[in-house]
Amino acid sequence: MIFPIVAFGHPNLRKVAVDIDKDYPDLDKLIESMYESMYESKGVGLAAPQINKSIRLFVIDAEPFSDEIPESIAFKQVFINAKIVEQSGEEWAFNEGCLSVPGINEDVIRPPKIRIQYYDQNWQFFDEVYEGIPARIIQHEYDHLDGIVFVDRISGLRKTLIKGKLMDIAKGITSADYKMIFANPRKKRK
Repeated sequence: MIFPIVAFGHPNLRKVAVDIDKDYPDLDKLIESMYESMYESKGVGLAAPQINKSIRLFVIDAEPFSDEIPESIAFKQVFINAKIVEQSGEEWAFNEGCLSVPGINEDVIRPPKIRIQYYDQNWQFFDEVYEGIPARIIQHEYDHLDGIVFVDRISGLRKTLIKGKLMDIAKGITSADYKMIFANPRKKRK
């Protein structure tokens, strides 16, 4: 099942997601549908809040970066109830985009190394360190679990410059190649 993507401006993107347990209904189907939705939208990560589910779950498949970034090869993972417990290294900028904010890409500064604890799809616990692009993708998706969108992490000046575009997205004025859910879609005139 392909889920529509929740657009910037929707209040569900601002909620702090909650942990789930092993008995979460149809979790395997949900994860499969999240991957399908991510691939259909041509993303490399998708967090449950982006499909209107306020739970601490995200999926990643960084294969599209594999030609340019070797550490992205075969980096496909499910993160359940993730907690970033450490961030380190000299912060660096990278141009990020987001399925919830179509048509906008901005440089975001993040640390290059993280330590994260999470459960995978089989409820196996992991405590791992990631660096580079995998760490960046994880941080981007993890932000969604805390109600943060990548444009919250750009400079005030850049935010001011793209404010009109963000307002348009919130109103449903955008040209994404996938279905979206808007908080305040533009009303058609009679």
